[in-house]
Amino acid sequence: MTLHIGLLLFPRVQQLDMTGPYDVFASMPDAKVHLVWKTREPVKSSAGMILTPDATYADCPALDVLCVPGGAGVGDLMEDEETLAFLRRQAAGARYVTSVCTGSLVLGAAGLLRGKRATTHWAYHELLTELGATPVQGRVVRDGNVFTGGGITAGIDFALTLAAELVGEHEARVIQLQMEYAPAPPFDSGDPAHAPESVVSDARKRGAASLAERRTVAARVAERLGSNA
Repeated sequence: MTLHIGLLLFPRVQQLDMTGPYDVFASMPDAKVHLVWKTREPVKSSAGMILTPDATYADCPALDVLCVPGGAGVGDLMEDEETLAFLRRQAAGARYVTSVCTGSLVLGAAGLLRGKRATTHWAYHELLTELGATPVQGRVVRDGNVFTGGGITAGIDFALTLAAELVGEHEARVIQLQMEYAPAPPFDSGDPAHAPESVVSDARKRGAASLAERRTVAARVAERLGSNA
């Protein structure tokens, strides 16, 4: 039986949030991966890469796995009722509801993280609480059928973890080996706990405007979610 896996594609998506998991999922036997957006018109990633949806909200099949990547465009999605309605509709029948990086903020805005343990990119962890989730630091966090991955590169860890759940650990290990996924970064600066203070400070400064914008959006969304409770 074919596994239908849907990755949300949207303007200013962080392409690695999506393409890392895509490669893992597409390597699984009997899996069909869909790139889903409102239309089939190409969209630009946050870095300008052109990506083309192959399914729309209207014609997307019922998904076994629903996955929302993050990116600069998530602030718009958090208040996009058409997108939130699509996520709620698909989540109702999906085996797994998942996200990578700040995609978890969109799940939260759809009301899908209430009472759930979840993670996101380290710079935006504080916003999960406003959206009804319990923030947990981790590359991959599971709460029931909800899997959330940390920032950007954690999407591969997340996808391999879910692959083991879907097709077994042996198959997931084979996929990992085929991808030669054996991280050996040149610097130990991949999270705030290990990066030098000066690096963390610069990263926070560069992300300050984005955090402030998303904090404002999250506050509006939290008010709406509260009124709908």
